[in-house]
Amino acid sequence: MTTGQTLPSTARPTAAPKRSMTALGVVLALVVLGTIAYNARQGAVSPRIANPTVSGVPRPVEALWGKTDWVSTFHTYTVVMMAVVATGFVVAWRRHPRHPVLLMALVATLIVWQDPIMNWAPYAVYNPQLWHWPEDWPLVSLSPTVEPFIVIGYVTFYLGPYFPAIWVLRRIQARRSFDSFVWRHPLISLAALIFVIGFVYDAMMEIFLVRTQLYIYSQVMPFGSIFVGKFYQFPLLWESALVTLVMIPAGVLLYRDDTGRTQAEKLAQRVGVFRSRPALGTFLMMFAILNVAYFAYGAGFAIIRVAKLATSVACPWPFPEAKVYDPNAFYEKEGHPGPFSAGLWAGWMSAQPSGRPHLEPPKSGGRCEPDHA
Repeated sequence: MTTGQTLPSTARPTAAPKRSMTALGVVLALVVLGTIAYNARQGAVSPRIANPTVSGVPRPVEALWGKTDWVSTFHTYTVVMMAVVATGFVVAWRRHPRHPVLLMALVATLIVWQDPIMNWAPYAVYNPQLWHWPEDWPLVSLSPTVEPFIVIGYVTFYLGPYFPAIWVLRRIQARRSFDSFVWRHPLISLAALIFVIGFVYDAMMEIFLVRTQLYIYSQVMPFGSIFVGKFYQFPLLWESALVTLVMIPAGVLLYRDDTGRTQAEKLAQRVGVFRSRPALGTFLMMFAILNVAYFAYGAGFAIIRVAKLATSVACPWPFPEAKVYDPNAFYEKEGHPGPFSAGLWAGWMSAQPSGRPHLEPPKSGGRCEPDHA
């Protein structure tokens, strides 16, 4: 084509599709924000969890450092974090559309749909004062108390360990010969690094959050747990290890081999998922694998639950405006006066066909009696 010639109209680049996608993204974001704002709740509102004998928000035990406004801090953090993450995602997507890391970030966010189930399995009880969805929504109501908005930030949790792990792996590889273990088995090496980093990361973060009363583990298996019996008890061995079942595949699927393609891209091509649309195929492969991994995390805690091994209850119950979540009647055995909530899955799902056990009035002197708390 000589100078001065113009491209045919069908060949001229146009910004209309990009503008249309941007407008669609803005509309979707506004719809999501509007839905959240319309349905947002704070406090134990529903009779399903509300303790009618308590007014206000008394706390029988101080949170970390005696700070009484942790909830407000977390609300501010949630808003700032999501604004930063959303802005960063949009900027990165415009520069690197359909990049595998961005696709994984979407997947790590979308698996939040399972969170109520994964709160049920390990007895994770959230502070009712957090902004949350209506307690009686079908899926949401599986949570022992509330399903908070703060979990939307899962992307920083499940994907976070990948970045230091791949940084460490690349530097180890740079110092090793090509016949070394880290070159011959890079995926195993990356998985091991993510396990170690993820275990430490989860332990540090969750112990801090539990101490602030963002949430508690109301029942834990004594073996493998720390601070057993305190309101801030934490199933260290089980939670910090099982959670890496999600972190590891999230990172391994992003590993690029000498072909320049990630493991997720190679799997999608091998399976033949949307060959004509490789980015969509990669996304669906990531979504399927991470959902299975998250189910595996929950299954580990479900086994502990069904086997009735989580016998240590967190005392004192730190959220008296809500009924005590006590599906196994272990709190009642320890002398807590209630009222109690069994939750929706206290029947056959918890290996209790008849639901919450019926107890004779427990003897005095229990560890969770108000005078002993």
